[in-house]
Amino acid sequence: MARRGTDRRTWDVVGHAGCVGGTGGGGSRKRSRWDASDPREEEEVVVVVGDGTDGPPSPSRKVATARVRWATYVDPVELEGVLPKQGYVVLVPPGPKAGRVEGTDVDDDGHLRFRIVQGDVVDRERTGSTGNGASHPSEARERRGEHGPAGVEGDGVDASVLKLLWKVRTGTPHQRKSALRQLSDRARSFGAHALLTHLLPMLMDPALEEHERHLLVKVVDRVLLRLDELVRPFVHQILVVIEPLLIDEDYYARVEGRQVISNLAKAAGVASMIASMRPDIDDPDEYVRNTTARAFSVVASALGISSLLPFLKAVCRSKKSWQARHTGIKVVQQTSILVGCGVLPHLRAMLEIVEPCLSDENVKVRTVSALAIGALAEASAPYGGESFENVLSPLWEGLQLHRGKVLSAFIKAASFVLPLLDHSEVDAYARGIMEVCLREFQSTDDEMRRSTLQALRNCISCERADKEYLSASILPPFLQLFWVQRTAIDRRMSQAVAETTVALAGCVGCKEIMATVAKSLKDSNEWCRKMGLETLDKMLPEPGIADLDLRAEELLLDGVLFAFQEQVSEGAFGLFVKAFTKLLVALQTRAKPYLPQICGILKWRLNHKSATVRLQAAELIGNIIPILKVCDEEELLRHFGVILYEYLGEEYPDVLGSTLNALCEVVRALGVADMSPPIKDLFQRLLPILKNRHEKVQENCINLVGIVAREGAEIVSAREWIRVCFELLDSLKAPKKRIRRAAVNTFGYIAQAVGPQDVLSTLLNNLKVQERQNRVCTTVAIAIVAESCSPFTVLPALINEYRTPEINIQNGVLKSLSFLFEYIGEAGKDYVYAVTPLLVDALVDRDPVHRQIASNAIRHISLGVSYLGCEDALLHMLNYLWPNIFESSPHVIIAVSEAIASIQYSVGPGVVLRYLMQGLFHPARDVRQSYWRLFNDLFIAWQDALAGFYPGTVRRCTKSGSHFDLDVFV
Repeated sequence: MARRGTDRRTWDVVGHAGCVGGTGGGGSRKRSRWDASDPREEEEVVVVVGDGTDGPPSPSRKVATARVRWATYVDPVELEGVLPKQGYVVLVPPGPKAGRVEGTDVDDDGHLRFRIVQGDVVDRERTGSTGNGASHPSEARERRGEHGPAGVEGDGVDASVLKLLWKVRTGTPHQRKSALRQLSDRARSFGAHALLTHLLPMLMDPALEEHERHLLVKVVDRVLLRLDELVRPFVHQILVVIEPLLIDEDYYARVEGRQVISNLAKAAGVASMIASMRPDIDDPDEYVRNTTARAFSVVASALGISSLLPFLKAVCRSKKSWQARHTGIKVVQQTSILVGCGVLPHLRAMLEIVEPCLSDENVKVRTVSALAIGALAEASAPYGGESFENVLSPLWEGLQLHRGKVLSAFIKAASFVLPLLDHSEVDAYARGIMEVCLREFQSTDDEMRRSTLQALRNCISCERADKEYLSASILPPFLQLFWVQRTAIDRRMSQAVAETTVALAGCVGCKEIMATVAKSLKDSNEWCRKMGLETLDKMLPEPGIADLDLRAEELLLDGVLFAFQEQVSEGAFGLFVKAFTKLLVALQTRAKPYLPQICGILKWRLNHKSATVRLQAAELIGNIIPILKVCDEEELLRHFGVILYEYLGEEYPDVLGSTLNALCEVVRALGVADMSPPIKDLFQRLLPILKNRHEKVQENCINLVGIVAREGAEIVSAREWIRVCFELLDSLKAPKKRIRRAAVNTFGYIAQAVGPQDVLSTLLNNLKVQERQNRVCTTVAIAIVAESCSPFTVLPALINEYRTPEINIQNGVLKSLSFLFEYIGEAGKDYVYAVTPLLVDALVDRDPVHRQIASNAIRHISLGVSYLGCEDALLHMLNYLWPNIFESSPHVIIAVSEAIASIQYSVGPGVVLRYLMQGLFHPARDVRQSYWRLFNDLFIAWQDALAGFYPGTVRRCTKSGSHFDLDVFV
């Protein structure tokens, strides 16, 4: 150790008493409170680590500084003389990568302490790695110098592009929008090289998140449209980045990838696309060939199939590589899937390309060829049957020769071609395909089993399907081999079995099939019960259960009840309710003997400790109430009314909402007068529930209150209805539109019950609130009250309220008038002259929103009173409406244009044309643009009617002084 220096200043010496003594002055100076210090920190020293050499330490060997009581430099010779000879080992100083001294501090005794950091830790701290090769995304960006837009230095094109890209990737929504617009507008000035050399590596960043990838792909899409032919040198790099999106699990990512490749093909041209993807056609990696085929299909969709047909024909005839033939056929398959019926003009040419490959020497080529023919047949159905005549023979031979996955592809292809053939050929081919399917029913390959089920459905869909053969030869083995637990466990297979079962039931009847379904409903495996319910749900109402006898009905209902009680998985609760409801609706009055047992089970489950079970029971009760009404079970209805009334104290909001919905159905079925318990008692229980803000509870409670107000308003006092009105005001702020619609409808029912005055007063006061959605819903409610109680009961109050000098109230009154005249239609002819002064005042207001809402009201008025003799009032309003065509706000322009277009239906297009003639050739460009925009709209709507109103260009007078009336103005 070494002292920093020998020159000591006055504040470096601390006496025993804590005073500061000076060395240069003779006397003592005045003590300062800044002179006190910790006695342990008397001197500042530099701590060094020796490297085995003599002499003073060099600056590069300084590691840390600290204040100690006494310190000096000790060289290795002095240390050897002080330390014992034994018990110590001289260590070699670590190298720069082996470790470093860090984090020195001083303990309580004034001794220095060191922390030696190991070399691998140093490397990890330097690189940001976590030790296993991974690193945090932000640390990885820091390693690359990518600190976002703020970390990009320079003023060149590359720096500008990189800044904008980082704003798109990590900026706020406003920054992203601005940066995206700049990249799009300045794409050609930036150049393709500057944009794509930064954009494509950023898309390949492993730390890229999903939403960031979406934003960057959007940038690529926008940029390609602007760069156009400049992207040709970068086609292959773009495809390398974008092609993996075509097989992404996310649907929207696949859509984005197709959109980018489509724009790239339009910008670069078919020649550049083929040249860039040609080396990947015969790539040994199947992943590369798959993505390349999908990219080619997108190019065919964008530029037309005909542009790729010569290239595909050459590729599929290649003798050099079977991979090339395989990829070419896959392009045909993916194109037919992507384009759909768009393959019809090119169907014969595409089949000529695929047909030779059905007998190719390579198995994979034969398989993909059969799949391509199946895709072409599925895409072109029900047309193009004559084009497939040449491939019938190879397909039939393949059905006889192949086994395994190749046979599965041929079965699928033949079954899709079958419905396109003539009726004379269908029978023989269908019988042969079904025999092959019958043989493969026992296959253990799931793909083969799904193909046979698809083929069976296609054969059944033919008009001349042999019902006797299906019933005798196909149905028994199908029910025996497919309605098993192994099939039910596989989700895809169970759906295919359910669809095939429904198709068979529609062809041969459902009696035997329902016996199997009823048996599966009582299976110990819940997956089998679920498959049975799915099949039952698909079979109702078509093909239906009309041919079932009494015993089959009993077995089916017993199975459904067993499955309903034994269900375990909560995910299938909705399916149980849906299937059970459909079955009872299909049975109608035949369900009456079973209703007491069903209702007993539902009442027991309504008292279950599980909230999910209670929810399911309440929903099912609400669904079967109409069936009880059809079966004249009024006692059960009243009993359910009492039970549901008792369960209005339910603590779970979902269950309470379903209970209220069931009560609504009971009230609709019994009526207000026969309701048990009495409506008055029920209404008192509903008032506290109105304050519940759960969406389901709120909607059903408001609906129930509306039913009471519509059918039994006299049972409840007027004071209670006004109280309900105040409670409903908060419902106008609900986020769900269904709740707001139910609330405004209920306002109309209450206004009919107690009169519009009190309800209208409540609603007009609500126009003063600041929340826009609340005010809009209030205006709708006012319009509904006017429609329910006649407009003359509401209009005086509205016109008087407009005198209030508050913008929200005046806008609300105008919007109420707009909705009011929209609802009453032709009845508005009696009130047009009453509201004309108000609308004229609004049209000359300084607030553009005033004029916009007034224009909307005029639109509804003019459409409602067309040809009813109110043209003078409409012309008066048109005179005040016309100056607003020069507004700059797009919302005002749209509203004014629609109002003028609506007035045309009443006053005729000729009158509006006279207004337009004044400004079509005005010297001011902005004036001409406004007039010509309106003239174009008028010309499109009334082209023939305007012929008699055009002014003549040249007055051509005859000898008698007359002129032609139909001189057309061009």
